[in-house]
Amino acid sequence: MAQRRGGATSRCAGGTQTHRRRTRATTAVWLLTYLILPSATEAGLYSATDQIISLNAENVETVLVNSTAAIVAEFYASWCGHCVAFSPVYKSLARDIKEWKPAVDLAAVDCAATETRQLCFDYGIKGYPTLKFFHAYSKEGSKGLSLKGFPRDVRGLRHRIIDQLEKHQEPWPPACPPLELISQAEIDRFFETNSVQHIALIFEDDKSYIGREVTLDLLQFENIAVRRVLSTEEGLVTKLGVTDFPSCYLYYPSGNFTRLQVNIQARTFYSYALQRLPGVVRSGKPPPPATVESLTNRTDEPWRPFNRSRVYMADLESTLDYSLRVELAAHSVFSGHALVSLKKYISVLVKYFPGRPMVMNLLKSLNSWLQDQPGDEISYEALEKIIDNRAQSPNTTLPQGARWVGCQGSQPHYRGYPCGVWTLFHVLSVQAKKDEGTDAKEVLSTMRGYVHHFFGCRLCAKHFEEMAQKGLSEVNTLSAAVLWLWKRHNQVNNRLAGALSEDPKFPKIQWPSPEMCPSCHSVMENREHRWNQDRVLSFLLSYYSSQDILTDYLEDENQILAKQREKHASQAVEARNRAERKAREASDSLPLPSQPTVHSEEEEEEEEEVQDEAAAEEEAEGGEGATADEIASDPTTWANREMMGEARPQVRRRPSIVGMRMREQREDIVDLDSFVNQHYKAKAMQLAASSRVKQRTLQRKEEPEPGPVFGLGMELDAGFGMVGLQPLEAELDQDTQQQTKQRPKRELVGRYLTEEEWSHKRQWMSALSIGFSRVDISLCVILYFLSCVCLLVMYLFFKSRLRLRKAKIALS
Repeated sequence: MAQRRGGATSRCAGGTQTHRRRTRATTAVWLLTYLILPSATEAGLYSATDQIISLNAENVETVLVNSTAAIVAEFYASWCGHCVAFSPVYKSLARDIKEWKPAVDLAAVDCAATETRQLCFDYGIKGYPTLKFFHAYSKEGSKGLSLKGFPRDVRGLRHRIIDQLEKHQEPWPPACPPLELISQAEIDRFFETNSVQHIALIFEDDKSYIGREVTLDLLQFENIAVRRVLSTEEGLVTKLGVTDFPSCYLYYPSGNFTRLQVNIQARTFYSYALQRLPGVVRSGKPPPPATVESLTNRTDEPWRPFNRSRVYMADLESTLDYSLRVELAAHSVFSGHALVSLKKYISVLVKYFPGRPMVMNLLKSLNSWLQDQPGDEISYEALEKIIDNRAQSPNTTLPQGARWVGCQGSQPHYRGYPCGVWTLFHVLSVQAKKDEGTDAKEVLSTMRGYVHHFFGCRLCAKHFEEMAQKGLSEVNTLSAAVLWLWKRHNQVNNRLAGALSEDPKFPKIQWPSPEMCPSCHSVMENREHRWNQDRVLSFLLSYYSSQDILTDYLEDENQILAKQREKHASQAVEARNRAERKAREASDSLPLPSQPTVHSEEEEEEEEEVQDEAAAEEEAEGGEGATADEIASDPTTWANREMMGEARPQVRRRPSIVGMRMREQREDIVDLDSFVNQHYKAKAMQLAASSRVKQRTLQRKEEPEPGPVFGLGMELDAGFGMVGLQPLEAELDQDTQQQTKQRPKRELVGRYLTEEEWSHKRQWMSALSIGFSRVDISLCVILYFLSCVCLLVMYLFFKSRLRLRKAKIALS
């Protein structure tokens, strides 16, 4: 055995880099196994989040036969009470030895399932639960080594696994580090054949497992090697001055050494401290940046120095911004359970979020709006208007954009929002505890609903749901709720430690660390780590207290509100431009009226005008015939009629050109043929109407003269809405009417005309008045007369001058 151990030591000393490469390959294989292989045991006692391989008929040979890692397999029946009682211990063991995975892994198979019964028969399983140990490179057909009487605690199982590893025969598994003792001679030659920066020497008694456990805990880390030294190695003990067992010392190539400072001399504290030594990184991970300047070049924003022992409001506001404007925006409509979860989420934020006044005003406005919605569905478009404060309520806004401080990562894709979500719900649970909320599960059930419906990482949401189903029902007090969330957070950290999503600058650890809260950690009599939950609760209540949240790196409220106003103004301009653009597009898309339609409308208008003129003439004729009788029977004057409220007789007349309404401008494109035909058609109809009017006029014996100027009446024309003038012959008294009939007509020069002359002249006036009113004709005659007078005067003037000039010439 000693000879085998010596060989193992020499192989590890000479092939450390080979072991590291094989370790990486093995890790990748097992990670692929977790992602690809079906999880048959999810219906049994274990799920994918328990970090236990599910065995079935398809993958059993791949996992157990010729594997580079040793496998511990549990054969159980889901109906077995002892198996159910043992399952929490087995899950805890998987989390405890997670860092051992390249050398040791855990598996399980449910023999009660129909598809795995034959598998259990083949491996000779006769009782449940049964543990079997399969060494690395097990041959096909190997039944494994049954661990009879195995302990039912994590520490005992861990020691039993180490014992089986040390019994492994040649060749030694490359993924497993050397677990044997080291001598002073080997230490002196160690740096000649190894390029590691640190070697940790753990001094212990011969019955202690701490040295081997820490060696396996550091298996996935580079630039460090761990060796165990017994207290009987007097040369090294004397050289380093070791007085306590166990204790850990760092040995350097120059021969210098120093003791590793930890709060408690135990495995957990040693492993945590060694993993954070300078230059020590997880295998396959890039080294973390050593300086702040190097971080500045790796991210889009400059690095913000921060205090790891405090919570920052900038992280909380950034989380809310991403949650409300990104996560919720992925859902166009909220209904059913999703709508209930949304309302509950906003309600809890209003109750317990310790935000700035402007943020709280927005959350309250959003909560009131959600509670007032009567329907079963809410669109995000409507919700977004409230989030963006489109109503422009005063001092109401939520800063836009991420400004990570305590949750910032060394690379843009590290940490950020997931860290912010954990921090947010830790703060809410602690605030609910301090406010003495009535529902112990209010915050936890809200987080469960939010993660289930809205959290973007769906696999993460599935894992969280599995955790919530297992232990959330046991929470009965607000303190238990705070501790439940803390425990589940540590479980997630354990599962994700070493994953590709882990930030090398901020590795996943069991939090709070011994540095942050020494009193939170303790050990039992067997030197196993134990959490002091009372101290942990006190630490959480202080760490996430609203009074201790730092406001560093927050943008000034006035600047945020000013930006919001500018945004609203720009949105209003964009909305107005968009509306105008849509209006233009709508008008452009309307079909142009066809040309025949235009001509038909013109025809109808011309026909209506001719008909109106004819009707007006007929009414005028009928009205003139009845005027004398009406006036004789009713001595009431026209003015008295108006005063008594009676309507004056209205005669529809064709409006003059003065009162014509301008036609709307039409398109310039005209069909000339249609226009000419239509024009002459209208002229013909007008001439026909005028001829009918002239015939009726010639048949009249007499026509009353227009009344005096003061007898003109004002009338609103129905066709054009303009005011026209007409003589009110029917409204004159009887004497005036008779005198008017007997008075001879008079020309402009003052001579009275006879009835025959006036009748002849009216014929010519009627012929000339086609399309014009009497006022228009009068104006034309007056202008014509004035023009003639002007021409006559000019003629006489020039004639007289010509005579004078001729006379002057004759005299000369």
